[in-house]
Amino acid sequence: MQLFNFHQCLLFALPLLFISSCIACNHNNNNTSINKSTDKPKGTHEREEIPDSKVNETSTTTTTTTTTTTTTTTTPKPSTTAKTTTTEANNSDNPPKDSDKVLICYYGSWAVYRPGNGKFAVENIDPFLCTHIIYSFAGLGNQAIKPLDPWNDLPDNYGKGAYIRFVNLKKVNPKLKTLIAIGGWNEGSVKYSSMAADPSARSTFVQSVLAFLEKYNFDGLDVDWEYPASRGGKPEDRSNFALLLKDLKEAFKPKGYLLTAAVSAGKWNIDPAYDVPKVSEYLDYINVMCYDYHGGWEDKTGHNAPLFARPSEVANERLNNVNFSVNYWLSQGASKSKLVMGMATYGRSFTLAKEQDNGLGEPAPQKGQAGPYTREAGSLGYNEICESQQKTSWTIVRDPHIMAPYAYSGRQWVGYDDVESIILKTRLINQMGLAGGMVWSLETDDFLGTCGQTKFPLIKAIKSELESGNCYIPDIKDEPEITEKKSITPKATSTVSWSVSTASPSTVTSPKTTTTTMKTTTKTTEPAKSKPSTSSPSDKENETGNEKEIICKSSGMFRNPKDCAKFYRCVEMGTRFYKYDYNCPYETVFDPETQICIWPDSVPECRNYYSQNEIAGSSLKRA
Repeated sequence: MQLFNFHQCLLFALPLLFISSCIACNHNNNNTSINKSTDKPKGTHEREEIPDSKVNETSTTTTTTTTTTTTTTTTPKPSTTAKTTTTEANNSDNPPKDSDKVLICYYGSWAVYRPGNGKFAVENIDPFLCTHIIYSFAGLGNQAIKPLDPWNDLPDNYGKGAYIRFVNLKKVNPKLKTLIAIGGWNEGSVKYSSMAADPSARSTFVQSVLAFLEKYNFDGLDVDWEYPASRGGKPEDRSNFALLLKDLKEAFKPKGYLLTAAVSAGKWNIDPAYDVPKVSEYLDYINVMCYDYHGGWEDKTGHNAPLFARPSEVANERLNNVNFSVNYWLSQGASKSKLVMGMATYGRSFTLAKEQDNGLGEPAPQKGQAGPYTREAGSLGYNEICESQQKTSWTIVRDPHIMAPYAYSGRQWVGYDDVESIILKTRLINQMGLAGGMVWSLETDDFLGTCGQTKFPLIKAIKSELESGNCYIPDIKDEPEITEKKSITPKATSTVSWSVSTASPSTVTSPKTTTTTMKTTTKTTEPAKSKPSTSSPSDKENETGNEKEIICKSSGMFRNPKDCAKFYRCVEMGTRFYKYDYNCPYETVFDPETQICIWPDSVPECRNYYSQNEIAGSSLKRA
């Protein structure tokens, strides 16, 4: 299915590009210290330890009998421009339609060793779900790429031959691209730093990769060095990483191999690690790991992947969100046509200090308890989270600024993404005209459909939104909404603080659900029929600033003359103009020259706007 292009998104839906882009580019935080973490910085790809004694595996799809649930959480209406894909694995008779956006999915090969319903083999992969699938991980040894789990990866010595089975997914879907990732969190940084610094070692590495890709029939390499210039690396890693990518790209070009990389979302990693313009030049896709903003390495609760900052966050706390990371990469020179926004199918969990202190930013001295499948303290797959919510009493809170849920039960607390929030993240991709979305990872989605939805509900929601081109994101309200404190059982109803609509702002409707639907700021006015005009908006609007009295006379975006943090868009459709009103994110103002929301210091006439309008609980507070 053909997507709306970016200009159509701006025409028919809330243009978040204009209200969110570049807000971080010129912000000076020199007077505040950055809370650096040596444990898990922003965005990591971690490989689980493989058991010493390997259980005999089969090469058939895992099948499990589960109880069908009837949870009635809000689900969005189907888009009028695209049908939700429900193709199951290996159904080559009904492949999804084409999309202009890429959907890059990582596969953690160690999931084959997980117990019960958590076990995920190559055969569990739906070859039509993603445009690119990346096998994780290979490693580095003697300056050459090598398999990290030969028994599972290779067919030698009665091995499982997962590489071969993985690339054979292309026989089912010939359009699929299969890549191999090298690195990951557990591989560290030191040996990559050493290799990249030596031209001879780089040459050895590049030649080994070429032989590896040809031998196993991969379509390309994903470089997951976490991270240049940190964790034992050197300052020179920044330039050496670019040289490594350059060498790989030059060697790949005659062969047609793809070159991608998983990169950090944290500013304190981006600045020392990446020469962004050169990284953007050499890579086919830049996979920004927009998750792990908070986790058990901290001593207070925080969401794994906030979409926006919260008004209560200050200084560098406001950098820990998806919106900032994407805009920062773009501001440093990354190409939109190559930037891929990462999303997580897992959450980060904590153990609260006190059961009653269960909000965001509350004391949490320990990581959350390990789940039954991933078996890692401080991390829970979405499949583990949704199953637990069916069996145990959880309170679910949807914060209106981070636009994602967190849940607590007793002293256990987890921040994660569900279908509702993953849809909003995907719409940000559409709004900003990015190359597409990335997912870490296939095996922590509800891939069996155990929680009563379709298989792979999160990834299918991403796919559907990318194909629809939908850009609409609700406005932010000031207070979170909390579910009733009762068990989320198969008969329970989950309450949310917004409804995700597929309608354009001129025809916004709310789906019939059991949830609380919030009122959005987006408004549309249909004035009387008039002839198109090339003149600027009328003098009347410049005098009053009253949204209801502003009359559109030409297409374009204009700042409200009485409020620096408000702007509106006039769109000509046929013989009429439609007006859309918007608010800038908190602490930013609309700049008519650049047509985006930026820091007030960059707009002289609005420099003192927030000092004059600091009203507790005012509508100016936006993420």
